[in-house]
Amino acid sequence: MARLLLLCAASGLLLAAVAAIPPPEEAARMARYVLHSCDWGALATLSAQEGLRGRPFANIFSLSDGPPGPRGGSGVPYLYLTDMEISVQDLEVNSNASLTVSLAQTPYCRKHRYDPQNPLCAHIIFVGSIVKVNDSEAGLAKKALFSRHPEMESWPKDHNWFFAKFNITNIWVLDYFGGLKIVTPEEYYSVKP
Repeated sequence: MARLLLLCAASGLLLAAVAAIPPPEEAARMARYVLHSCDWGALATLSAQEGLRGRPFANIFSLSDGPPGPRGGSGVPYLYLTDMEISVQDLEVNSNASLTVSLAQTPYCRKHRYDPQNPLCAHIIFVGSIVKVNDSEAGLAKKALFSRHPEMESWPKDHNWFFAKFNITNIWVLDYFGGLKIVTPEEYYSVKP
């Protein structure tokens, strides 16, 4: 009897975990879910560096759309940047970028043994630009980032860190077989994750 109860409890937890992932037909919700589940992403810029000028250049950045938890965050990818970073130097010349986040960094894909390239290990590609946040938004960005990345508070002050956000203009979702799904920023921001 105890074994049966344990099996039922485990099945219930598995169903709850699966139910937490939005279904493939809800691409906007999936995009919000994946971003909120991720702590970092690959940011691609057009290089302004000598020898690489105009070529794609990808780099890893910590990010957050809000404190961890089931509330779902704001959907805005916030970053903590310094002009000393090579990708930020690229952004000073051309602020256009793409940002990829993937459930491969979460336990979800490992648990299901999904390779990061498997479409079931959802990933989202955002296209847009990086902009410094204004003073009224800096508090939100700070709370979002420092709640997930507390180490940031102790980073050297002489590096002139600043809060920025990814201003989303295009969104592509790959979360199932059959190709990419396009989500508009309006659809993305209007759904509850």
